[in-house]
Amino acid sequence: MSALRGVEITLLALILLSALAVSWTVHETRRLTSLAQQLQGEHDGLQTEWGQLLLEHSTWGSYTRVERLAREKLNMLSPEGDHKVLVKP
Repeated sequence: MSALRGVEITLLALILLSALAVSWTVHETRRLTSLAQQLQGEHDGLQTEWGQLLLEHSTWGSYTRVERLAREKLNMLSPEGDHKVLVKP
């Protein structure tokens, strides 16, 4: 009888261990899912900001804007035909 009692105790311990492992796995899965959703939201926000920065970059660096500022603020002019120099690398 005592051997049977030892088997029962061992099985009970294994069942409790299994239940604890399932509980921990469910908790960890929920935590990681929440973290993944948070990071996805952050990724989406950064993608939006990146798009806005690209648009701003293209606006600030447009040739017409640079040429206009060079004329207005620096009093620069486009060189005439005989004043142009071609530099080869």
